[in-house]
Amino acid sequence: MRKLVLGMLFILLCIPQHTYANRGEVYVALGDSLAAGQTPYSQIDAGYTDFIALQLMRHQKLAHFSKELSFPGYRVQNVIDSIQTEPAQQLLKNATIVTISAGANNLLPLISHNANNGSLAFSQLSVNFALNEVRLQLKELLQQVQEKAPYATIYVMGYYFPYTSVHEKQMIGATKALALLNDILQQEAKAADAVFVDIYKEFGERSVKYLPNVSDVHPNQLGYRVMANEMLAKFIGNRSLQLAEKNMPEPSPKSFEEILVERQASDEVALRGVYVASYFTANQSARPLMS
Repeated sequence: MRKLVLGMLFILLCIPQHTYANRGEVYVALGDSLAAGQTPYSQIDAGYTDFIALQLMRHQKLAHFSKELSFPGYRVQNVIDSIQTEPAQQLLKNATIVTISAGANNLLPLISHNANNGSLAFSQLSVNFALNEVRLQLKELLQQVQEKAPYATIYVMGYYFPYTSVHEKQMIGATKALALLNDILQQEAKAADAVFVDIYKEFGERSVKYLPNVSDVHPNQLGYRVMANEMLAKFIGNRSLQLAEKNMPEPSPKSFEEILVERQASDEVALRGVYVASYFTANQSARPLMS
């Protein structure tokens, strides 16, 4: 059954671009390492964007999926820059769904986290400046995405609390900063008629089930499943597209070096999404690679 699903996906992703609109959703993912699918152990595997695409495909709602405009480390300005190229504009012009993960990399590098003693430290002034920067740049990003993807519904992904080892007294300032970041994302999404996807409550504040590496802020695939399911609930208006844990593909992580080699070797076909299908097929599991 899994091979049949993969074969269907390969066919869908090889359809010429001008026919996408007649065959389902055209999904383009923008953003940081969460959009790219970074694991808690500095590798790349299926993330929430892959799971969204998988469920849309399984329900005959997907024509095309690309996350080649997502990359670990992207701040909001990097995402703005990533959509300026001609290939990016070609991807976006027929998009019907766009997800955006952006803002955490403006904030989290300012927070010093010591996983060994459970401490956090940051400058409130620097955090305030970063959050204001997110507000201004996200407004610009949403405006540009609306212009470049006029047929798309835009989903702005919220963030979870990423520090599971922190002492309770140390959490107060950081939780407030993350709450402010999510408030900004929600406010700017509403102002732009985009959809905000809240995942903070579903993760909780100490979810080692989703964040197994106390020294890393990235979720495992169970966490990415939560993110995908929250977006899909917003998309369809109910829980009918939810990815069940039993239907998740087996993990198949790759190193950044492997991903970059594959990306360089597949630049030409990546523009049509074929790199996604080939990665699915090669690993015999439904997970596009980061690009």
